[in-house]
Amino acid sequence: MNLIWASILIPVVTAAVIAVANARAARSLAALGSLASLGALAAFAWQFPAWATGAVFPEPCGCAWLASINATLGVGFDSVSLLLALLEAFLIPICVIGSWTAISERQREYYGWFMLLHASILLAFAARDVLLFYVGYEFTLVPLLFIIAIWGGPERRQAAHKLFLYTFLGSLFFLGSILFVGWQHHASTGLWSWDMGTLSTFASARLPANTQFWLFAALLAGFAVKVPLFPVHTWLPLAHNQAPTAGSVILAGTLLKLGTYGIFRLALPMAPEGGAALAVLASILCTVAVVYAALICWVQTDAKKLVAYSSVSHLGICMLGLFALNPIGAQGSVLYMINHGLSTGALFLLIGMAYERYHVKDMDQIGGLAKRMPVWAFFMVFFTMSSIGLPGLNGFVGEYLCLFGTYIATGDASTGYPGLLGPGFALVAGTGLILGAMYMLLLVGRYVFGPLREPKDDGHGKHDGSHGHDSHGAGHGHDDGRGDLTGREVGLLVPLALVCLFIGVYPKPMLQAIGPVVGRTLAPYPAAVERTLKSQPQAAEAAKAEPKQAEPKEDDRG
Repeated sequence: MNLIWASILIPVVTAAVIAVANARAARSLAALGSLASLGALAAFAWQFPAWATGAVFPEPCGCAWLASINATLGVGFDSVSLLLALLEAFLIPICVIGSWTAISERQREYYGWFMLLHASILLAFAARDVLLFYVGYEFTLVPLLFIIAIWGGPERRQAAHKLFLYTFLGSLFFLGSILFVGWQHHASTGLWSWDMGTLSTFASARLPANTQFWLFAALLAGFAVKVPLFPVHTWLPLAHNQAPTAGSVILAGTLLKLGTYGIFRLALPMAPEGGAALAVLASILCTVAVVYAALICWVQTDAKKLVAYSSVSHLGICMLGLFALNPIGAQGSVLYMINHGLSTGALFLLIGMAYERYHVKDMDQIGGLAKRMPVWAFFMVFFTMSSIGLPGLNGFVGEYLCLFGTYIATGDASTGYPGLLGPGFALVAGTGLILGAMYMLLLVGRYVFGPLREPKDDGHGKHDGSHGHDSHGAGHGHDDGRGDLTGREVGLLVPLALVCLFIGVYPKPMLQAIGPVVGRTLAPYPAAVERTLKSQPQAAEAAKAEPKQAEPKEDDRG
């Protein structure tokens, strides 16, 4: 537990030191703090004893921070939450070091906010008390808001306002739901408890089916904004497009995963009757998101906005696997959370590197950059292949499991996990994957290959209004600031590429770690889905029986 709190508190201390340190030292302090946090969490992961069991380690302590209602500072990881926390700790040093030449104004504030953002994300993944989880989950909004509003693009204020309104209102549904469950537990047992496991067991076993329906609906409404799911996704493309590069990387990498993790960790285990009843509706929204966002990507000319909309499509597939309510789909969904953070985060990083040199993202004005930056082009193609699910890279494994889990999620499934989806949903989602490959290859064709197209200005003048970006190409080692990647930038991309390759070639260790946690989460669902399936024909028969009873009365009148 000491290592968990060390990984969370090191960034907080680093932010405090940055606030009083020399501005020139801010970026180095942030890099050291983020690497120290990664080291603490990696040390914990190395000695973590529950990779194969799905158990939480260590057992949450009873240290209270709100003693009157028994809210505790309990932290601990199972294998799923630990993998997501490791993803966060892995990406933060890349974001910090990747910002060294991109951010030239108000550096202490920028790196300080990033450290606080990192700490709050880790707290959310580590928390075993739902109120503590809410604190970490909700506090992420504050640093991200300032990062976008101060260092974002020309529409940064609009993006920040939209981000705040959507995510804050969504969080109210989440907060209301967990307060309701906590109050119900107190009313039933006479004890206050906010432990995730305790409340999940209580709600799934003691709350009636209709209450579980509304509980799941409220939790889904709250977390859907963070994922985001259609139709509450409209804040994300603008936020991505206006955020500084590192903000987009961490937003795609782990911030969105707080929404998917919330559904996996709280909504599904707390309300299995509601999850089964609403799985089809949620899956329809997922498939709409997959196809709708893919079609929008197809007509985009802004490279960064295209990748932003692709996140909506990809996370639709991720959540579809989860709503298949079987281990294959759910394992694929959790793995997809990690894979999307790696590949899409890398794409945002690469687009940001090109933007540093040209200050343009519009593919009508810029393209064919392989002629100027062959090393950059190699990584751009590599991570594009990862994003579209090329076999041998990380994206393929998660996508395949999500689609296969959806395909076999039928009422007569022989896996022991009956489902409510089936081949129709898999077919529509598969169409979205085909569209995804098309728009990503179009991106590569226009942005990377083809004739070289560069903005008419020399790269030293005005750009699109983003604050804090170095418009002189500092640190690139070329007179015009438009050369290929530097050693620092290659050093940021190589670890991402190696992890993507390792997961694609050998996903077995991760799937074995994810499997036991998925099994515990989905344990009540076979029975809940069976009850839902049985209720459907009865409703249909009742509807058919009503006109038959009315017909004799009409004959008598005749």
